[in-house]
Amino acid sequence: MNAAKPSASGAPLRIGSRGSPLALAQSESVRAALAALHPGLEIEIETIRTSGDRFIDRDLSEIGGKGLFTKEIEEALIAGGIDIAVHSMKDVPTWLPDGLGIFCLLEREDPRDVFISTVASGLGDLEPGATVGTASLRRKAQILHSRPDLVVVPLRGNVHTRIEKIKRGEADATLLALAGLKRLGIAEGAGAVLETDEMLPAVAQGAIGIECRAEDARARELIAPLNHVPTVARVTAERAALAALDGSCRTPIAALAEFDGAGALALKVLIAKPDGSALFDTRRRGPAAEAEAMGKDAGQELRQTAGPGFFDE
Repeated sequence: MNAAKPSASGAPLRIGSRGSPLALAQSESVRAALAALHPGLEIEIETIRTSGDRFIDRDLSEIGGKGLFTKEIEEALIAGGIDIAVHSMKDVPTWLPDGLGIFCLLEREDPRDVFISTVASGLGDLEPGATVGTASLRRKAQILHSRPDLVVVPLRGNVHTRIEKIKRGEADATLLALAGLKRLGIAEGAGAVLETDEMLPAVAQGAIGIECRAEDARARELIAPLNHVPTVARVTAERAALAALDGSCRTPIAALAEFDGAGALALKVLIAKPDGSALFDTRRRGPAAEAEAMGKDAGQELRQTAGPGFFDE
């Protein structure tokens, strides 16, 4: 006997989203996908302003980390003000509040970064002393490790704001996620895509996650068909490494898991000092079923390799 489909009648399904153009574009894509799956389902998007959106004049590492992009949304979930939340998974903290979970991951977009500049075509083409604007410690550490002659300066704001700041000359270059540019429809001609051996992405970059209350059977059933199993394996491996490293926004950590030509999951994890003075990486390869174990093992190895005090302020 086939399981009954979740009812599309009754109360609307309320989606919680940040108010940035990218966040709203992602939430709209989720709404469209759910509407196609469940004809007749009423779906609303509730815009929630997060602490990360309010404090735009300081680095995230100084004001509490990437959890500032999810805190208020998760509070609304717990309180029952919304039914599901749509997140960029790279913004989701390692540990979630009790009673909440990421119960669906959409198919991952290209996780690479894009180099954007009006004065150079790539990091290697920047003149010594040139400025690269970014609020990401991961990007800063990798840039300074390969190009210690460059100057990294803080640059925050949504995607369009950062691009405009480069055009105004507030920095010579910046790096943005290709996935976000694609979802906004502005990837074409934006800049040079950096291969992952030059700039390893953030954990879960390019992946969209849907969070809801663990006890909310209706919401979980409605979003279940959108879950992309290969993306789950990739993100699980990367986030397991992050957890083993006790990673936060104050820690330069990068990771990428991809399926190779033989169908195995290949994982690379990197940690670095914020000033780029030291960098360690490791790799794992195995079946998707061992994604979490691979990530945990890679993270533990890097902690041991780096030694005590590596992540100290």
